[in-house]
Amino acid sequence: MTVMETTPAPTRDRADPAAPEVCAAPPPPHPRPEGQDHYTISEVVAVTGLTAHTLRWYERIGLMPHVDRSHTGQRRYRNRDLDWLTLVGKLRLTGMPVADMVRYAELVREGDHTFARRRDLLEQTRNDVRARIAELQDTLAVLDHKIDIYSDGT
Repeated sequence: MTVMETTPAPTRDRADPAAPEVCAAPPPPHPRPEGQDHYTISEVVAVTGLTAHTLRWYERIGLMPHVDRSHTGQRRYRNRDLDWLTLVGKLRLTGMPVADMVRYAELVREGDHTFARRRDLLEQTRNDVRARIAELQDTLAVLDHKIDIYSDGT
C-alpha cells in the first residue's frame, strides 16, 4: 500500500473550492524499482532518518505490522513501507497522537469500507492543524509588531 493509495490528495480544498492550489507533491522517488525493493532496517534508517529503534517500535505498536521477513527472520522493507513511513512522518508533523495514527493504520488494514472513518479522523486532524496555524499566525503578527517597534527606534 502506498501513500497515494491511502491518502488521495485533492488539489483544492473540498471545503472551499475557490481556495488556492494545495501543494500536493508526489512521494519522493524510491531508491529501488518495484521487484528489487528489499531494504534492510539499516537501509531504511539511512533513507528515512528514523532510528532502528523507532522502526521496531512502530512495528510493535501496530503502526507497521505488515513488514515482511526473510527466511532468517530479518526485516525486509518494501517501497510500500517507505511510502507508509512518509505518510506517518507527515501525520507526526500534524501533531496527531500516536494512538490516532495506530487507529488509522488499523482502519487501512480493515479495508475500503472504512473510508468514511479514515476521512473523519483525517478531517479532525486537519481542523487541529488549521487551528494551530491560526495560533501561529497570531503569534507571528505580535512578533512582527514588536520588531517594527524596535526597527522604528533605530
